[in-house]
Amino acid sequence: MRKSRSYIATPPGETIKEQLNDRGMSQKEFAARMDMSEKHISKLINGDVQLTSETAVRLEMVLGVPARFWNNLEAIYREKIIKVEAENSMETDEKIAKQFPYSEMAKFGWVPQTRNVKEKVINLRKYFEVVELSLLGSEQITRIACRRLAITEKSDLALMAWAQEAKIKARDIQTAPINIKGLIAALPQIRKMTVLKPKEFCPQIKKCLEECGVALVFLPHLKGSFLQGASFVDGNKIVVGLTARGKDADKFWFSLFHEIAHIALGHVMQLNGTSEDDEKEADIWAGNTLIPSGDFESLKKEGDYSEKRVIQFAKSQGISPGIVVGRLQREGMIKYNMLNNLKEKYEM
Repeated sequence: MRKSRSYIATPPGETIKEQLNDRGMSQKEFAARMDMSEKHISKLINGDVQLTSETAVRLEMVLGVPARFWNNLEAIYREKIIKVEAENSMETDEKIAKQFPYSEMAKFGWVPQTRNVKEKVINLRKYFEVVELSLLGSEQITRIACRRLAITEKSDLALMAWAQEAKIKARDIQTAPINIKGLIAALPQIRKMTVLKPKEFCPQIKKCLEECGVALVFLPHLKGSFLQGASFVDGNKIVVGLTARGKDADKFWFSLFHEIAHIALGHVMQLNGTSEDDEKEADIWAGNTLIPSGDFESLKKEGDYSEKRVIQFAKSQGISPGIVVGRLQREGMIKYNMLNNLKEKYEM
């Protein structure tokens, strides 16, 4: 017997058990008369195996109750099971749905507007392309390498929603086969783009990455996700999603190179996503790719962090001065309120 709030699914086996009790017949004798194993009869009575048309005919011979009666009981039972499971899964999914930033997702046009929780569940199932939201815990579905500032249960769900939108958007982007070596070889070219304006470098970066099998997608920030960027494999391409609107240039480039690090270091291919050590490794890789550690150490030894010197150093590196400022701030060489005039804000 299976239950939900509105339905009870009672297997035909309950009626069989009643018939046996009325006759004072044991399951062992009944199995012999049915010419079936005791194990199968036990499963039949408990509803663990389906009552087939052949079994229904045997029941008519042994118990004298028409086969159509047993077939009808089985059909009703199977229908009720579906309703029980659907209702139970809906109740579970309703709890999950309430954890998603649904109204914000709807504002961005990712899901339809609605206040009805059941409609939210259906819309989210379609959005994530799963029959139940509880399946989102599967590692096969949520293999994501990402850079974010905090991790909470709600932020994990917001991250899933954001990454799904990146996946959907990336489907319209045609890429060449994945080429990790080609991507690494293209890094100096991408690094030079840090001195350009977004309208200049955006199409160039996208084209460069597409030639290496990477689809770059820009998305708005989703509240609660604490997200900077994410990367993952989807079919025959790698998807890199970034939040960029209103972002400081140094944070944008660091996030981009952090996600490229996950690709270059093989993190996106891991079944279990990224670990804390992977994130730290990607941070170091990104920082040193943008500014080689040896050159940065030389700047630190000088101890001159004036605006003039930072601009001069950035020019010698061929990168945006804002990237140097961001690195100096993160490593505590200057305060976060210093030299921010050298940082540019991007509007993608």
